[in-house]
Amino acid sequence: MESGYTLPVFAIAAAKAAIFAILKKNSSSVELDLLDSGWGTIEISQSAIIDENTAIAIAISNPGDNLDLTAGTPVWAWVKLEPIGTEPIILEAGEGLGRTASGEPAIYQLARNLAEVNLLPLIPDQLTARIRFILPEGRALAKRTSNAAFGILEGLSLLGTSAISKPLSVEDKLTEFRTDLQAKAASSHQIAFYIGANGYQVAQNLGFQPSQLVQTANWVGAMLVEAALLGVTELTLIGYHGKLLKLAGGIFNTSSHLADARIDILVRAAVHEQLPLALIQEIEGLPTAEAVHKLLVEHGCDRQIFQYLTDQITQRATAYIQKYTDRQIEIKTILCDRLGQLVV
Repeated sequence: MESGYTLPVFAIAAAKAAIFAILKKNSSSVELDLLDSGWGTIEISQSAIIDENTAIAIAISNPGDNLDLTAGTPVWAWVKLEPIGTEPIILEAGEGLGRTASGEPAIYQLARNLAEVNLLPLIPDQLTARIRFILPEGRALAKRTSNAAFGILEGLSLLGTSAISKPLSVEDKLTEFRTDLQAKAASSHQIAFYIGANGYQVAQNLGFQPSQLVQTANWVGAMLVEAALLGVTELTLIGYHGKLLKLAGGIFNTSSHLADARIDILVRAAVHEQLPLALIQEIEGLPTAEAVHKLLVEHGCDRQIFQYLTDQITQRATAYIQKYTDRQIEIKTILCDRLGQLVV
C-alpha cells in the first residue's frame, strides 16, 4: 500500500509553481517542505503566465492507495503579486473550494502552515501574494460527501493533520497504531485516543501533547484493551460524535462496513431522555447523525442527548476493558462535531 499526499499539499504546490512562473522559474515539479513529514516532490501538470504579476498552475491530487474522492482531481492556484498589504500571503477560496457558514474559506491550519513555510520565502520584498485556490470538480465532488451537513458549503475543504495521506482503512494499520500506543504508554499513563483530523485538533486545543495522542481509526475496542494491558490509567476518547456514539450501542469496531446503528442509538437516547414522540419519530427518519444533531440543536435538547451518550460511551468502554482484562482505567469521553466544536 502506497502513501500519497493530502489535498493541502497539492494546493500549496500549485501556488509555488505559479509564483515560480511569475519569477520566470518554470518547472515541471516543485519541492515542498512537508513540516513534520520531511520533503516531497510534487508534479505540476501545467503553469501559465497571465500577466507580469499573475500566473496560474495546476497539480493533480494523488492521495496514494486510499479510497479518496479527490484522487485525480485537478487543484488550481491563481496567484497575483501585488503591493504589500496587511498580510504577506492572502489565501482565498475560488470555485470548488468550500466556505464555512460564516463565509470564511475552508482553508485550515495545515494548508496555512505549508503556505507560510514554502511560499513566504519566495515573495519579493514589498509585495503580497494573493492566492486563490480553484477546484473545478470540487462542487460536484462535495455533493458526494457530508460537507454541507458539516457547515462546509459549495465545495471541498483544505483540511488535514498531516501532509502525508496514509492508507488507514486496511487492517495492517492496526499494528502501526498498537506500536505507537506502546511507545507512548511507556512514557505516560495518561493517553488520549482520537478519531479523525478534528479529533486530533480538539485534543491539541484541550492541552494534550503529541506524545499523549494515539490514533485508533475504527479499532477502538482493540486499542482500549491494548491500553489497559500496557498500564494506562487515564484515557480520554476524543472524536466526531457520528463515529464515537457507536460505542454507546456496544459497537467497538466503528467501521460502517461492519455495523452502522447510529440512528437507532440516537433514537434510544431520545426515548431514554423522554423527548416528545413526534420529535423521536422525526429523528428516526433522518439520514445522518449530523442531521439529528442539527435537529436537536433547533429544539434545544442537544446537550441533554449528547451528555447521555457521552456517559453511555464511558460506561460501555469501561465495561469492555473489564470484560477482556483485569485492569482499571479512568475513562473520559469528549464528543465534537465535524467542525471540531464540542457538543456537550
